[in-house]
Amino acid sequence: MYSSLIARELNLLPQQVESTLALQQGGATVPFIARYRKEATDNLDEVAIQAILDRAAELEELDERRAAILRSIEEQGRLTPALAQILNAAKTRTELEDLYLPYRPKRRTRATIAKEKGLEPLADYVWGTASFTGSYTAEDLAGARDILAERVAEDADLRRFARASAARQGVLTSTVLSDKKDTKSKYEMYYEHREPLAAAPSHRALAIFRGEAEDFLNVRLRFPDEEIVAGLKARCSRTRSPLPEERDHAVEDGWKRLLSVSLEGELRAELKGRADAQAIEVFAQNLRNLLLAPPAGNRRVLALDPGLRTGTKLSMLDETGKLLETATLYSERSMGERAQAEAALRKLVDRHRPELIAVGNGTGSREAESFVRSSVSGVPVVSVSEQGASIYSASEVAREEFPELDVSLRGAVSIGRRLQDPLGELVKLDPKSIGVGQYQHDVNQPLLRKKLGEVVDWCVNQVGVDANTASAQLLEHVSGIGPVLARRIVEHRNTAGAFGSRQQLLDVRGLGARAFEQCAGFLRIRDGHPLDNSAVHPERYALVAKMAADHGLALADLVGNAALAEGLEWKRYAGGDVGEPTLRDIVAELKKPGRDPRGSFEPPKFRDDVQKLEDLREGMALDGVITNVTAFGAFVDIGVHQDGLVHVSQLANKFVRDPHQVVKVGDRVTVKVVSVDLARRRIALTMKD
Repeated sequence: MYSSLIARELNLLPQQVESTLALQQGGATVPFIARYRKEATDNLDEVAIQAILDRAAELEELDERRAAILRSIEEQGRLTPALAQILNAAKTRTELEDLYLPYRPKRRTRATIAKEKGLEPLADYVWGTASFTGSYTAEDLAGARDILAERVAEDADLRRFARASAARQGVLTSTVLSDKKDTKSKYEMYYEHREPLAAAPSHRALAIFRGEAEDFLNVRLRFPDEEIVAGLKARCSRTRSPLPEERDHAVEDGWKRLLSVSLEGELRAELKGRADAQAIEVFAQNLRNLLLAPPAGNRRVLALDPGLRTGTKLSMLDETGKLLETATLYSERSMGERAQAEAALRKLVDRHRPELIAVGNGTGSREAESFVRSSVSGVPVVSVSEQGASIYSASEVAREEFPELDVSLRGAVSIGRRLQDPLGELVKLDPKSIGVGQYQHDVNQPLLRKKLGEVVDWCVNQVGVDANTASAQLLEHVSGIGPVLARRIVEHRNTAGAFGSRQQLLDVRGLGARAFEQCAGFLRIRDGHPLDNSAVHPERYALVAKMAADHGLALADLVGNAALAEGLEWKRYAGGDVGEPTLRDIVAELKKPGRDPRGSFEPPKFRDDVQKLEDLREGMALDGVITNVTAFGAFVDIGVHQDGLVHVSQLANKFVRDPHQVVKVGDRVTVKVVSVDLARRRIALTMKD
């Protein structure tokens, strides 16, 4: 129904849109369509597929609203064929609502009171569209002007003109509230602020709106009143009025009292919506990069959650993330306790032989790192973000995993598992608590949840999931599964034992043929069918077996042998619903089955002589890790408990419009200290040569 329109808007072919919508209506998910139905969509990626589905949903919602408006006007007995035609031709929600405005049920207004007095004929006379032979008073004229003022404010064409002028030339202003003039706050830069509405960046608009919500700022939109009123008068003077001055007064009143107020609300909402969308996109990009950070993998990890007064919490994890032992050590309160802690740490290390030591990067982290390095040698120490670890510790998920474990020790487990597999551990958290957003609590929450949910789903399916070790929280993001099936998979695994093949997934209660089709290619099973640990979908196993047989190869010998896979004459197998995109994917998987797209793990290296803010000096060069990217720059962890900011103007020697073009969350970078503000705990950094 919407294919042609969406195709034009997104610059796609109609058949691409039609195929995508048909697949979704048949129950296919975005990851499945993008990965396993490339021929149907002509190789659309997940971004284009999601854009199609989102736009189709918007158009469906628009049509539902159109139908409701048509019903409302018809029930009033005011729907004419001409009006119905105009409403059916409306292309946007704004256009539709403008047309509906004169018919929308409303409370009593000055105009309705004047109409009740029978003054509408006089109003038509003043407007120049009807004759009038009776007498009228000054009070009657005032009532007629009220009717005309509302008419101006509700006329779709006049609103369109005024809205365009206001949006183009409007100014966003903020002033400090009188009782906060002498108050120091983070909003001081906005105490007297003006900037073009059309150019206001997302982060500044959200900051200003937050300042208003916290009762620091008075925020207004200022419009070119004289220019807009002149334009409205010119458009209203196309009919000759016997009382032009009265009509002009009505137009002025309609703008000042009604239309400008209405448009200020509309344009504020548009600005907020635009700022929300940009902030959510920034959050989504950061989250995607964080979730796809290279994992340390199957290594034994000793994890520390630092605490200066309450002690450092330790958790020892095996290669699979299983908790082996916990402890609490006191290294900072006295020399005697430090000696005991060193001895206990060495015994624990000798007992379990960790390959990596993870240290949470919160308060006390550098002291904890120093303690570990002085006590243990030969084991790499890695700083790990502990953002959100405390939220996990108190969550229902953590209670289910470790019902007998103290809350403070659960945080150490989370830190260690983040090092082993960031994706597998971070999916247990609400993405908002991970700390890579920009004003995430101020933006449209349903839209934020939707977008971040899409990002998590995409990352999980991009990487693939081990069906025999993944948590229910990870499994629920796999295409076609969801929370209920995820729990059932874990329950089945716990009672019947590990899955021996993908085909055994069909034994899970409620996991039928449709769900199997959607999820099987994203689930990995080791030591099963030769292709079960790859991204080759079971629907193509027979094809791959034929390719191997035709080339005189055993399937098991082909999988994982790059040289043999490279020699396949794969193009001759194209036909039907199998085209070049699918065949290329199959060959790539045969070369490196189950390959992890996240890259190789490299621990960050901080300077030993820089452990706190006071150790920093202007001009000092430091290695760091990008922890957050915003519209105005990037935040960098340089190992002093306080991230520094590289302003967008300091990211490169050239002009940078979007910081994401230069850096992403998780990047290892070298920065130079520009300035340190100890009072406000702020660090300014540069990445320029």
